[in-house]
Amino acid sequence: MLIRIDANEPRASEITPRAVHENRRLLLGALAGAALPAWAAPQALTGTRSAVPGAVTMEKPTAYKDATTYNNFYEFGTDKADPARNAHTLKTRPWTVEVEGLVNKPRRFDIEELLKLAPMEERIYRLRCVEGWSMVIPWVGYPLAQLIQRVQPQGSAKYVEFVTLADKATMPYVGSRVLDWPYTEGLRMDEALHPLTLLTFGMYGEVLPNQNGAPVRIVVPWKYGFKSAKSIVKIRFVEHEPPTAWNGAAPQEYGFYSNVNPAVDHPRWSQATERRIGEDGLFAKKRKTLPFNGYEAQVGQLYAGMDLKKFY
Repeated sequence: MLIRIDANEPRASEITPRAVHENRRLLLGALAGAALPAWAAPQALTGTRSAVPGAVTMEKPTAYKDATTYNNFYEFGTDKADPARNAHTLKTRPWTVEVEGLVNKPRRFDIEELLKLAPMEERIYRLRCVEGWSMVIPWVGYPLAQLIQRVQPQGSAKYVEFVTLADKATMPYVGSRVLDWPYTEGLRMDEALHPLTLLTFGMYGEVLPNQNGAPVRIVVPWKYGFKSAKSIVKIRFVEHEPPTAWNGAAPQEYGFYSNVNPAVDHPRWSQATERRIGEDGLFAKKRKTLPFNGYEAQVGQLYAGMDLKKFY
């Protein structure tokens, strides 16, 4: 059963274009290349509220079209429109995720196993990108902690590293010089275990479109968008802070933590304000950026005593 976080939020049918919603089963079959996931059935969109405090925003979700055509996914191009144009080449079945490193139960999960590992929830999270734009997206998944607990991390495991697919045959920009491949990201263990960190398989009640990180990604709503690794093929538990793609490419611009912080500017632009995609016109007034993207009450204690300008 899919657990809907907030019954007062609009349904996917009210956000997704009508033609897409009414043909959900055909769309899901085309995207997933597999049987319709149980959580995506229309009747599954009703359920109980999650007990996770502060897990949602009451803001209006971004239009489905905007959320699926304005993306960062450099494996498919550096322009925001490139992923939607190019990601049709990505093959999401068969797909496995290897879990390894400092765990007592390392194993390889088939994507169908991951889909059934825990009850799905729909969570309406803000997404804030370092370039200064933001969205509000209903994601579908379950806490990453559900997976972590099953593989039993050892006491020496302090960080979780995510490795994404790097397939030149299906990802035309893999091999470009903009980044080292494969794309990697990482979280501290307490960040990975936080109930807001979502292992994500869908959005707007649909399976993830290829350009949004199909078939599985993470969503860490209090961090800038590039921290939420897409198209994950490996999760590794390690003792020391793992190298990450953007931190390696430009460490003076992209720190390991990358918490949304209006007081710490990117060297090339301010982080004090943001532009909501689909809402703000070119000359419209921008929104003030919220510390931790508005999730400070839920995650601020993770960084108590840290210098957040040094650990940016």
